[in-house]
Amino acid sequence: MEFRDLKKQYQVLKDQMDRALLDTVAAGTYIMGGPVNTLEARLAEYVGVKHCLTCGNGTDALSLALMAWGIGPGDAVLVPSFTFFASAETVVHAGATPVLVDVLADTFNIDPAGIAPAVERARAQGLRPVAVMPVDLFGLPADYPVIHKEAGKYGLKILEDGAQGFGGTVGGRQGCSFGDISTTSFFPAKPLGCYGDGGAIFTGDDGLAELLTSLRFHGKGSDKYDNVRIGLNSRLDTLQAAILLVKLDAFGQSELAAVQRAAALYTERLASAVQCPVTPESCTSSWAQYTITLQSRAQRDGLQRHLKEHGVPSMVYYPKPMHLQSALKDLGYHPGDFPVSEQLCETVLSLPMHPYLTEAEIDLVSGAVLGYVQK
Repeated sequence: MEFRDLKKQYQVLKDQMDRALLDTVAAGTYIMGGPVNTLEARLAEYVGVKHCLTCGNGTDALSLALMAWGIGPGDAVLVPSFTFFASAETVVHAGATPVLVDVLADTFNIDPAGIAPAVERARAQGLRPVAVMPVDLFGLPADYPVIHKEAGKYGLKILEDGAQGFGGTVGGRQGCSFGDISTTSFFPAKPLGCYGDGGAIFTGDDGLAELLTSLRFHGKGSDKYDNVRIGLNSRLDTLQAAILLVKLDAFGQSELAAVQRAAALYTERLASAVQCPVTPESCTSSWAQYTITLQSRAQRDGLQRHLKEHGVPSMVYYPKPMHLQSALKDLGYHPGDFPVSEQLCETVLSLPMHPYLTEAEIDLVSGAVLGYVQK
C-alpha cells in the first residue's frame, strides 16, 4: 500500500501525461514555454483571483511574497507553531522575525485569538508587526473570516501559505484566494503536485503581480538584461507546467471528489474510536493529509508500529513544533508556550490518503487502527 499513490495516478493519466511530456520536449521551450502561461491563466481562473505567477517551489513563493512587500530586519511576521519549517524559515531568510502563534486542536490551523498576544509580544521586543501567515494545514483553509478581522485591527498583511490547501474552500471561496498574497506548492505529494518542485503565487493586485514577475527572474526590468532590483531565479520549468495541466484536469474532474469520499469513509469507520479531523460546516478540505489524533504519544507511536506490521504506511506531521526547533532557539520560546501545538506533535498520525484509495484499502487501514485502539 502507498501512502500517496503517485504510481497509480500516473497509470491512470499515462496517455495524456506522455503526450504532454513529448509535445513539450519536441517544442524545445523548456523555460517559460507556452504551457507555463496556460497553467498560470487556468490556476488564476480556478482560484478566482486576477493573477497567478508560477515559481520554482512553494518556499520560494513565500520568500518572493515577503520580498515584494519589502519585509526585512525589524519586522515581525506571525506564523503558527504547528506547521512545516518553511513557513518560519522564509521569514528568517528575509531578515525579519517570526512571532509564533498556537493553533486550534480540532482544525490544526492558526488560532485567530492568538494574533493579538503575538502582536503585543512583537511590540514588546521592539519589532514592527507587519503580516500574519496562516497555513492551510492538511488541505483545510484557515478561518479567514475571523483572521481578516483580527489582522485588520493591527494593519497586518495576510500571506496565505496554501502549500497544502489548494482545492479547499471556505464559504464556497477557493483556498489560495484569501491572502493579500497567497501561495501554494506543487511538491509531488501535494493535492496538486508535479514531478519535481514547483510553486505558485496568487494576488489580485496588479502592481504586486508586476513586481513579482520581476523578482522571480533576477529582478529584471523591461529589458531582460537590465536588472532593476535584486531578485531570485525561481521559474517553473515548462515540463512541470505541462504535467500540472494534465493533473489540474484530473483534479477538478475526479480527484478532489475522490479524496473527499475517502475522507468520509475513514471518518465513518473511525470516529467512534479516535479523534478524526474536523471540517467546519462552511468549509471543504482537499485532504493533503487525513490526520487522526490519539490520546497520548505512547498510543500514537504504538499504533504507528502496529500499522507498519500490517503493511500500512503512516506519517507524523509534525513531530516538533516551530517554537521548539533548534534553529529557532534564539526566538526565546520554551516548552509549554504553545500547549496545543506541543500536544498535537505528540499525538497526531496521518493515514494513507489519495484519490485512488479503494474502499477495500480504507477498510484495511481502518480495521488495523481499530484493532489497536480498541484492544
